[in-house]
Amino acid sequence: MKKSLYLVIAILLMASLALVACGSGNDNANTVEDVVNDVANTAEEVVEEVVEEVMEEVMVPDPVTMVIGYTQSITGKYETSSGRQVRGFSLWMEAVNSAGGIELTDGTVVTFDVASYDDESNGDRVQELYTRLATEDEADLLISPYSSGLTASASVIAEQYGKVMLTTGAASDANYLQGFTQVFQIYTPASRYLTGAVDLLMEVAPEVSKVAFVYENSKFSTDVVTAAQAYAESLGYEIVLFEGYDPATTDFGPFINKIEESGAEAILGGGHFQDGSTFARQLKEKGTGIGFVTLLVAPPEPDFADLGDAAVGIVGPSQWEPLADFSPEFGPTGDEFVSAYTGAYDGEEPSYHSAGGYAAGLVLEKAIRDADSTDPAAIKSALDAMDLTIFYGDIKFDTSADAHGLQIGHSMIYIQWQDDGSGLGKQVVWPLNGATAESLYPIP
Repeated sequence: MKKSLYLVIAILLMASLALVACGSGNDNANTVEDVVNDVANTAEEVVEEVVEEVMEEVMVPDPVTMVIGYTQSITGKYETSSGRQVRGFSLWMEAVNSAGGIELTDGTVVTFDVASYDDESNGDRVQELYTRLATEDEADLLISPYSSGLTASASVIAEQYGKVMLTTGAASDANYLQGFTQVFQIYTPASRYLTGAVDLLMEVAPEVSKVAFVYENSKFSTDVVTAAQAYAESLGYEIVLFEGYDPATTDFGPFINKIEESGAEAILGGGHFQDGSTFARQLKEKGTGIGFVTLLVAPPEPDFADLGDAAVGIVGPSQWEPLADFSPEFGPTGDEFVSAYTGAYDGEEPSYHSAGGYAAGLVLEKAIRDADSTDPAAIKSALDAMDLTIFYGDIKFDTSADAHGLQIGHSMIYIQWQDDGSGLGKQVVWPLNGATAESLYPIP
């Protein structure tokens, strides 16, 4: 802008000199008039350019920092899974901010910051903290805590204060049947969590007819096994045991005795990482001889390999695995995500909880880009319209009044721990069109 002003001054000076040189005689009248007109026209053009530059500088919007609020279970029983979820989300935020943020078409540059607290794996504390996030911290958007139970508490607050919340680590269908309009689910719903395991059982062991469901007494696990029980019965399976255990259970001996007494040939159930790992280890120690075991949450975690031989043959449903090969329309590929995650966290392999955290951020980013706005109502509309494939899989939300926000695009895959002689590793065993190895049956 300063250069343009200098140019105007220089032109005017030159014009003055020209006028003096030309004099005031009649013979030079036309020349003087031409010079004056040229100077006037040139000055007008330069002034227009200067005004345009000034207006551009005036009209550039200020950068916007959106605050995303969430709680993390730094302590309590959800510590492992919640920690991985937050690491995945943090990786996404760092990637966006490091790239300069999201630029909207009006020139606004959007970056992100977080407000976060330890919920201690406690539902009462979640309501208190999400209220603080929505009011005192004035969070623009929310990410759910880990687990369906804690997310149910957070969802009430998100709806009350009109805050869009992406729920990751929360699969229970019931949360999306409450008439909420601001809550959007990333995970495959619980009602579809174990149905694929029943299909796998029928494929690898068509002679099996008796199934035991042993599960953690939590909202998530109960929703999952209730749906799977109905599905198994519809296929003709006899449910010989259907019993829950306290989340704090560390001795599964009584339940294992009941399983043996029931004559069960397959076990489905579990709950979260700590109880699932303990259950699997004690099943191996007991030597039940049951050939098919599928447990929730625990098997897909890389730390499940610490069980050694007790991990072999155990199947687990997973929202995502590094082996999964999707062609993303937006964001990184699976390999790029894995590389970034292991590089950021000292070689730690990402679990599906890690991927779910990153996916939640990626979906929010896409919604903001599609909305071309930071307005919450516009972002919500973009989420309602979303039909997207990312490294994590397909993303699409139910927009009906009865089940608004329920995930209807994403599907589960099933992994099994196997030892090919070179050490324990996960293999995809279902669905068959995505399998990386044949299913190991019966469990050795």
